[in-house]
Amino acid sequence: MRLSRFLGIPICLALLSFFLFRIIPLKYPTDSPPTRVFSVDELILYNGTDPGLPILLGILGSVFDVSKGKSHYGVGGGYSHFSGRDASRAFVSGNFSGEGLTDNLHGLTSPEVKSIVEWRDFYFKTYMFVGKLVGRYYDSEGNPTKYLKGVEAKAARGAQLLEKQKKEEAKVASCNSRWSQDEGSEVWCDEGYPRLVQRPVEIALTGKMSKRCGCFKEDELGQPGLEVYDGCHYSAKRCHL
Repeated sequence: MRLSRFLGIPICLALLSFFLFRIIPLKYPTDSPPTRVFSVDELILYNGTDPGLPILLGILGSVFDVSKGKSHYGVGGGYSHFSGRDASRAFVSGNFSGEGLTDNLHGLTSPEVKSIVEWRDFYFKTYMFVGKLVGRYYDSEGNPTKYLKGVEAKAARGAQLLEKQKKEEAKVASCNSRWSQDEGSEVWCDEGYPRLVQRPVEIALTGKMSKRCGCFKEDELGQPGLEVYDGCHYSAKRCHL
């Protein structure tokens, strides 16, 4: 039985298409749509007071659509003060007054800045990123400013210092502690003696000095910088504060 010569044409075309597809795969456009750039006056329109508009929030100049969290970010919601603006500082300061609702991070410690960067990462994971806010963190073309790069560098420094402190403190076991209304506070060591000791990198982290309770062996009690709790005997393993 002989095949019609006309039937062979589509077969040949199909085979040709198959081989061309294998040799020259299709290419799809990889360019993402341009990111919208908001002005401060534009962003305030999306503060949740207009039911016909989405609710937007800015943090470190990145703008997110938080409409799916309307019960929190809408009018009367517990986080409504963040809507329609960039109030990055308030994420760690807890100051939700007029002056506290600002994107200015001047004076914050590196761990505090790190915390704000982590909040921004949370919004990237949880909500839709819709654009950038012109101002402190992005220019009119949507390019990051030196201020944003400085913030991210400070956050990275904070992460390094926290990791260093964690490793340093792991060398000395922490005291057990508890508090009750009747007996007050108590610290004790299962092994060793409770002593107050300076946190090794706290000044670099916060600009302040602070101490923690560590458990030290008897042959370590002569180290400089160890402090016996007030009212606690030198050889006591349990101290009421």
